[in-house]
Amino acid sequence: MELETVSLGNTGTKVSEISFGTWRFGHENDEGEVEIDEDRAHELLDAYADAGGNFIDTADMYGDGESERYIGNWLADRDREDFVIASKIYWPTRKDDPNGRGLSRKHLRRQMDLILDRLGTDYVDLLYIHRWDDETPAGEFMRTLDGFVRDGKVNYLGTSTLEPNAWKVVKANEMEYEPFRLAQPRYNLVNRETEPNYIPMCEDYDMGIIPWSPLAGGFLTGKYERDEEPAAGTRGATDQQFRDSYLTEENFDVLDVVEEVADEIGTTPAKVSLAWLLEHDAVTAPIIGARTVEQLDENLAATEVSLTDDQFKRLTDAKSA
Repeated sequence: MELETVSLGNTGTKVSEISFGTWRFGHENDEGEVEIDEDRAHELLDAYADAGGNFIDTADMYGDGESERYIGNWLADRDREDFVIASKIYWPTRKDDPNGRGLSRKHLRRQMDLILDRLGTDYVDLLYIHRWDDETPAGEFMRTLDGFVRDGKVNYLGTSTLEPNAWKVVKANEMEYEPFRLAQPRYNLVNRETEPNYIPMCEDYDMGIIPWSPLAGGFLTGKYERDEEPAAGTRGATDQQFRDSYLTEENFDVLDVVEEVADEIGTTPAKVSLAWLLEHDAVTAPIIGARTVEQLDENLAATEVSLTDDQFKRLTDAKSA
């Protein structure tokens, strides 16, 4: 299996058709255990690169900066130019510091320097605002981000949001600064809130879409059963918000269709769910995460799954926005 490359939205840069997300790198769970330590992180990055992957997604707050440091140490033994690195800024990074979060010029400049230092590079290919900051004027953060591009610290800008508001992005992009060229919303077969306005906006402005949570936090893998208690240790067993958001009758109706299509093809629900995004005209490259090389390999194998027009439509129509 060899990942193909696609254009990074409306830019001249080429990226792998699946991006590798690293939010678990250095992340401590409630028991104080690191979910993915540096050795495992490097194993996963090796496997991704060996499959032809070049598009790595991180953020300044993943693992309190450890994710970027792990990646930087790994890149030190490779050619930086072989990879497209994306990071993000917004969430608090300094305890009890009122200026240690958001998109103020002060916070952006400080975090940009820290990102580059941890990654051991002079620039990142793609910098996202991790959320919208209504407390900072858009003109302030757009001018600061534009400066990063002019200074060569950033190649492209993007916006990453949970519940995006299309008009805010459009208004920012109409300023006389470097625009957002990529968008990273949550998007999958059960989370469709972006379809009425945000995705049409991205298509109209030719912004590439890099979906996060393509498997709905694991729901679309088929690990959960209707009317059965989630297995011990799963998010469904330990996270009430996850249960309320995903373990619903409406979502299980969608999963029924996913599993039907998987049976027809002879593959897994996870691969079908990823294949739907890969074949979506508006999507550039979904972001996958993995705890093990085996999980990573299985998700990357979604690129080998082909959906018929009828199967794609049935999946699309399984849940409305």
